[in-house]
Amino acid sequence: MSAKLVVLYATPDDPDAFDKHYLDVHVPLVQKIPGLNKFEWATFAGAPDGGELSYHLIAELYFADPDALQTAMGTDESKATAADFAQIAPAGSRMFVAVTG
Repeated sequence: MSAKLVVLYATPDDPDAFDKHYLDVHVPLVQKIPGLNKFEWATFAGAPDGGELSYHLIAELYFADPDALQTAMGTDESKATAADFAQIAPAGSRMFVAVTG
């Protein structure tokens, strides 16, 4: 059973500045998290139902299992990433833990 951390970033006031910081600062921090098996991110391009795009970016951090994710969250690398998240995440951004079967 694998686990992943799913992060939804709300739309920032300045998407270009947010994207630059995300790519130049945040992504390198994420990539240093011990136990991280895979990392993907994408910006939202549209809503097929024509609804509002309330989120700007999604990030998915994959780990071997829930214990590996929990261990990773206690590391200095993860704490540095979380501190940066607190600085850049627009209000309304959310994090979820998902477990796959």
